[in-house]
Amino acid sequence: MAAGAQDCRSQTDVCRAPQSASDWFKAGKAAVAANKLKTAKLGKAKNVILFVGDGMGVSTVTAARILEGQLHGRDGEFNRLSFEKFANTAFSVTASANQQTSDSAPTATAIVTGVKTNDGAISVDQTINRLEPSAEVTAAKSVKTILERAEERGMATGVVTTARFTHATPAVNYAHISNRDWEADTNLPAGATVKDIARQLLEFPYGDGLEVALGGGRSYFMPNTAADPEYPTQKGRRGDARDLTAEWTAKYNNAEYVWNQSQFDAVNPAKTDHLLGLFERSHMRYEADRKDDAAGEPSLAEMTEKAIKILRKNRKGYYLMVEAGRVDHAHHAGNAYRALTDAVALSAAVKTAKQLTDDKDTLILVTADHSHVFTIAGYPSRGNPILGKTAVDGVEAKDSLGLPYTTLAYANGPGWTGGLQRKEFNPANEDTVSAPYAGSKLRPDLSAVDTANPNYMQEATVPMGSETHAGEDVAIYADGPGAYLVRGTLEQNAIYHIMAEALGWSGRR
Repeated sequence: MAAGAQDCRSQTDVCRAPQSASDWFKAGKAAVAANKLKTAKLGKAKNVILFVGDGMGVSTVTAARILEGQLHGRDGEFNRLSFEKFANTAFSVTASANQQTSDSAPTATAIVTGVKTNDGAISVDQTINRLEPSAEVTAAKSVKTILERAEERGMATGVVTTARFTHATPAVNYAHISNRDWEADTNLPAGATVKDIARQLLEFPYGDGLEVALGGGRSYFMPNTAADPEYPTQKGRRGDARDLTAEWTAKYNNAEYVWNQSQFDAVNPAKTDHLLGLFERSHMRYEADRKDDAAGEPSLAEMTEKAIKILRKNRKGYYLMVEAGRVDHAHHAGNAYRALTDAVALSAAVKTAKQLTDDKDTLILVTADHSHVFTIAGYPSRGNPILGKTAVDGVEAKDSLGLPYTTLAYANGPGWTGGLQRKEFNPANEDTVSAPYAGSKLRPDLSAVDTANPNYMQEATVPMGSETHAGEDVAIYADGPGAYLVRGTLEQNAIYHIMAEALGWSGRR
């Protein structure tokens, strides 16, 4: 086992986390090697599909499972999301190299590189300065991703997300930068030589480039002189006069760029080898709000299906990451309804992937980068609406002030009311709306409130402008070749090594 990553089972062991990218890589590989079973296993994987529910902690999975069942008239508690039926499960330790509770940049980096790093960092090691402006230094600190390794081997690659394509989780696959916020050139500090994240997608140096790139964040690829096709009064964010959407179709053969549902639907996977789809200026809409988009946006399941049909043309196989990015955003907003419905949409995307692939040659992993301070509490009866107020045999439970309370809540966030007002989420500008409210000085009276309303914001214990991530372990679900390696409690960077082992890359960096 790598130095600094020794076995910590006995009380006398002196243990510390790895202190370098090399040690993190070796420790992750050693953890997977230790997990190998002596029993027969499926053969090598040809394809790997990695699903990431951003912020989809265990409590989110549980509540989404119940909600999905209840929405379909089933026993919610007995219901299972598609990936909960997978053969193997494990826990993932999400602490980054420098944080007990992490953000998406280092956690996603760990998953796709096998190396843990610091908060805010995109596929660079933990020794880099958070605001490193030098391209030369950044290159020296970069750690190679599984997508880059797949391209080196002639495989097809793709990334699908409901967030901006330049956001942390999708970006870790193809970009290397010290600060996740440097998404366009106008975000870079003066004098910086490092390339912004959007530019790195177009100047990707491995293989023949990504075959599929679907998500939001259109404005980061467009010049600030060009009007947005969907919102003509708004312009792009790039100050370098480059239109990266046009460069995509010029760079690749049989390439297409689409920005709305009808264009997406018209894409023929048999005739398209490189597809860029950017369906919003920033993040794509929540699943609950997609119907309100006049131009139309494909669902996560639809994007997953299109991606697989393009990627599977490659006889050498493919790597695909699919991110449900807005689970995280809804939690930050204190809005459980949208977080859970986006988690259910991820389950639908996983189901689609299972239908289009074969367990004999495709490893499918489902996990989260981190959790949220989202709770399921009280003693509601089985079958009580998960978005409702806690009730036992139909009788609302009361707190010590004699007031009803919801089953779902947050430990902190914008839903804190102080008892003086009620807050609702406004999906139009993703802000909150306050309303006068009857109640004690400590808590509002929810008796006449429809807490299942999509815009209801669950109460929070600690007032914060944005609800925070949580630091507990998250789950990993796996099916297909290599799935047997997913068991026990693993450091998050071991997920990369599971994928590499399944693809037959063991021992290679």
